[in-house]
Amino acid sequence: MFNEHTLRDKNIAITGATRGIGRASAALLSCLGANLLIGARNTEELREFSESMLPNKVVAQYLDVEDENSIKDFLNRGISSFGKIDALINCAGYGNFNSFLDLSTEDFDRMIAINLRGTFLTSKHFAKHMVENKSGQIININSIAGTTALEGCSGYSASKFGLLGLSRVMQQELRSKGVYVTSILPGSVKTSFWDHIPQHPDFNQMIPQETIARHIVSILCQPDGAVVDEVTIMPPLGIL
Repeated sequence: MFNEHTLRDKNIAITGATRGIGRASAALLSCLGANLLIGARNTEELREFSESMLPNKVVAQYLDVEDENSIKDFLNRGISSFGKIDALINCAGYGNFNSFLDLSTEDFDRMIAINLRGTFLTSKHFAKHMVENKSGQIININSIAGTTALEGCSGYSASKFGLLGLSRVMQQELRSKGVYVTSILPGSVKTSFWDHIPQHPDFNQMIPQETIARHIVSILCQPDGAVVDEVTIMPPLGIL
């Protein structure tokens, strides 16, 4: 079990922070005393969520991971507020599960832009800052669709398989510089991700988003001498 004092006053950035895994992680980390830089595109949701936590511990900043300048502004806001960023949790994501033949080019491009390119850009800018400080952690929220071919997941899997490859290269290049990268690959998680998807697995069989948040915290609290490169987290009944 993690030590709840380990993360007190650590400076942690979270993308996609107003919904799903990002929101659950931010809420838990706030309770554990971390300083949070939270970003999302919906500024009203961002404001309301940030006000529900300790105001002196949370900095909310508009973030569009498809826009490199927005990412730079997000990072700079965190540095100006906290001095440095100790960890980045990449939760921003998008999914569309039409069949391969029916998937639109626009939806395919958007999944690549947010899930893969957006994580690349955010990680690159934050990693440069961490390398300067000779320490840092990056956690990329991937998916079991990043290792397993699932029907209806052509575009989503393309983005997530790519993200897994990107994360593995990041691990190789950054670990010697004091920056550690972890991929989390969950099966179906009960979040608002499914709201716009008519057909989905039984919510009652999915992983609670709070459970993923606790796994994230445990990775952030890993003792010295070992690093978690990848972790697969499955519902009790399998992928769903």
